Amino acid sequence: MDCTIAQLFDLEHTLAADYLRQFSYPWQALEGISEMICTLGETLSPEEYHQVSPQVWVHRTATVAPTAYLGAPCIIGPGSEVRHCAFIRGSALVGAGCVVGNSVELKNVILFDQVQTPHYNYVGDSILGYKSHMGAGSITSNVKSDKTPVVVKADPALPTGRKKVGAMLGDFVEVGCNSVLNPGTVLGRHASVYPTSCVRGVVPEGHIYKDAYHIVPRQD
Repeated sequence: MDCTIAQLFDLEHTLAADYLRQFSYPWQALEGISEMICTLGETLSPEEYHQVSPQVWVHRTATVAPTAYLGAPCIIGPGSEVRHCAFIRGSALVGAGCVVGNSVELKNVILFDQVQTPHYNYVGDSILGYKSHMGAGSITSNVKSDKTPVVVKADPALPTGRKKVGAMLGDFVEVGCNSVLNPGTVLGRHASVYPTSCVRGVVPEGHIYKDAYHIVPRQD
């Protein structure tokens, strides 16, 4: 499968489009997310975005629960909802119409427009494409147990050179409840993952991950 940014994402659905166009693979963009958000935030219209604290910008149509924590730097896009006890540790670009749900933790991420992480999700060092959805309790694991650099298990294998790489979700991906996406997982556009799965490697565009031995084309 082609794991490039061009293959996974429609860049019309993120403020990070110009930034992402600099790279071939999405994990190459992880290093500079924080700096990108700081630079981008300074260009946002104060008529549209309220700077609620240093390097934290929230669109005036977004809803943020009083119990949510917004760590710098971050941007919360128009119409997005940050719910009770959400924990945005920082370096998070949340697009338009997104849901960051109760007790969800985000760190060093780009969420394209209309991404949903609604319930008890951890998303770290990851990029989630347009209208992708993380089922309740599903998480990204971003560090290998032996702490060695993450390699994307494609054919051929793609070394990332980074110790922290979560998951790259293409547009319209659906991840089932209580699933774990292991370091360096890549899910192609319109891919789906069965609930309670433990996913490693690459799931091609338009395929369903049932288990490691059953990854089948969608029959829509």
